[in-house]
Parts: sequence; C-alpha cells; structure tokens
Amino acid sequence: MHVKAALVEDGLVRAAVQAPCPLWNGLPALDAAIAALPAWARSPARHAVTMTGELTDCFADRADGVAQLAGWAAARLPGSVAIYAGRAGFLPPGAAAGRAPDVASANWHATAALVGGVQPAALLADIGSTTADLIPIVAGRPAASGYSDAERLETGELVYTGVVRTPLLALAAAAPFRGRRTALMAECFATTADAYRLTRDLAAAEDQQDTADLKGKSDSETETRLARMIGRDRHEGTGADWAGLAGHFAEAQLRLLHDAAALILSRGTLPGDAPVVLCGAGRFVGARLAARLGRPARDLADLVAPRLAPPGGTAWISTCGPAVAVGLLAADHAGADARERPSGNTPQADSRRAAP
Repeated sequence: MHVKAALVEDGLVRAAVQAPCPLWNGLPALDAAIAALPAWARSPARHAVTMTGELTDCFADRADGVAQLAGWAAARLPGSVAIYAGRAGFLPPGAAAGRAPDVASANWHATAALVGGVQPAALLADIGSTTADLIPIVAGRPAASGYSDAERLETGELVYTGVVRTPLLALAAAAPFRGRRTALMAECFATTADAYRLTRDLAAAEDQQDTADLKGKSDSETETRLARMIGRDRHEGTGADWAGLAGHFAEAQLRLLHDAAALILSRGTLPGDAPVVLCGAGRFVGARLAARLGRPARDLADLVAPRLAPPGGTAWISTCGPAVAVGLLAADHAGADARERPSGNTPQADSRRAAP
C-alpha cells in the first residue's frame, strides 16, 4: 500500500505525491513513509486525513486500526487534524474510534464526493495498486449500495484487484502457453506489476512496491517470475511468449472489472452517456474498461483542472485521488464555515495537507 498526500492552498491543489508503506510491519512503517514525502507533508497545517489499511494484520481489528491510525495522525502531524468519516463528515481524531464504521476505508467516499460535485452522473473507476473501487455517482452524490469493505465486496463496488500487488493466481486458475492450457502454480511467484511491466503499461514511477521474490524489475527478472507461475523456467519461452502470458493476465483482470461494472450498471441508475471517471495507478485499465462498456472516459485530473494550480503536472493528481479529494473537501468545508461566521471573525489562511 501507499501513503498519498496532496497540498491544497487557497482552494487549489499545488502538489500531490505518494510513497510506499508496508503498513503490515506496524506504525513505524508509516513514520518512514511520511519521512520520504516532501517537507510540506510534515509541516504545520490543517491536515485532513482519510484512511485505508485499518484492517492490516498489525491491528487487532478494524476499530483498533481506525483508533491507532487516527491517534498516529494526531500525534505526528503538526497543526490541526480532521479525520474524514465519509457519510458522517469530518471528525476530530479522538472521535474516530467511536465512528469506526464511518471512518474505515472511507477514502473511496472522498473521491466519489469530489467527483459528484463536478460530474453529476458518472461511474468512478479508482483502480489502484491493490484494489479497485467502482462507485456510481447519481445526482451529484456517491450512490454506492454498500459502504463497508464487506458490503462493497458483495455489490461489486469493491473489486479486490489492482495493478501492482495482486498475486496473478487471484486472476485465473489456468493460462494458455504455446498452444496448451496449463494450470497455475498455487504460489505468489508473480504479481500484476510483473504482467503490466511486460505489457509496457505500468509506469516506472508507479512501480514502487517490492517484487514477490524481492529481486529486481528488469525484463529478465520479471519473465523469470512469470515463468514460475506455470511451472517453467524463463529459457523455456521467448520474450514474445512471456509478453503474451502477461497479456492474458491483463485480460483476466479486465474481465473481473467488467463483470463488476456490468452488475452496477444493470441497476439502471446511470444514463448511457455517463462517463467513467478514471483515477489511480491503474487508469490505463480504467480506460480499457470504459471502452469495453461503450462509455466516454474522463481523467480525474481533467475533471478538477480548474482547481489545479498551474503549472504542475497532473499524473500524481489522478494517482493520489483520495488525498486530493479530502484536501479539497476540507478546504470547501472550511470555506463554508468561514462564510457562516459573524463579521469580524476571520479564519486562518487555508493551507491543508491531506493523506490517506
């Protein structure tokens, strides 16, 4: 998983960035990830925080994860800290544990709420390194049938597949190779990053996680891992063979996402021309999903372009969608509060850092 951060000043996104974070090793991993971010992410500010990872196995359960992550944010982020609780709005860190069902993995809700403010009807496809969120936006609001991870797994709104960390074994039970169909080894020899590295889809900047064997990311090392999935050595195939096998896994993942999207669209709540809004490291998969669904695709960065400070690049904006979203939502919330204050009560200048 990753820590994502966005810098929002005067209602505009000035920067966005992410760093890998093996949170399963405990909260010290979060300290290391924050230390790897630019200085602005650790500077005094109004910090708006949304989270995922509270179910990581270093925590006793989801409520414990929410409590520990909120406590970490309050202790480590200088300035004020507000925790995003999705349907419950923003909360002080001390209240997060008591609203754990609202706070837990609410990052998808932040992105969907931001999108709904700009695009009243859409299917949000946030395809990340580990998971994919498919969220219908209806009448400008998130219209997910589920809220928790468990509920959204049931509805197809959470597909536990991503473009970096997903073991290839999770995508198929067998694969074609040189004219035969072979069962896969029940081992985590390779992940989706290996497949998308060979298909030339995964940008090096997005390829931040360790490989399954903790070795390198060259073509030869990647092909070696892929070969092991079908019980072979790399020398038993050509580069074209391994690229073809990688393409098979990419197609298998797209089918999973298409099936989930088709289920959501079958509700009939979205018009036929509602676009698919793309964000996450797997935007390239989202674009293929939109094409397969026969719908236009819009990148999150393009959708919120009026709120991006020039000149800044847009690649990390879309990758870090939840951080960008919670920062902008918090800025809008603060602006609304300021407008409601009596004359003469001037709020402090808006400077926010946001991170899930």
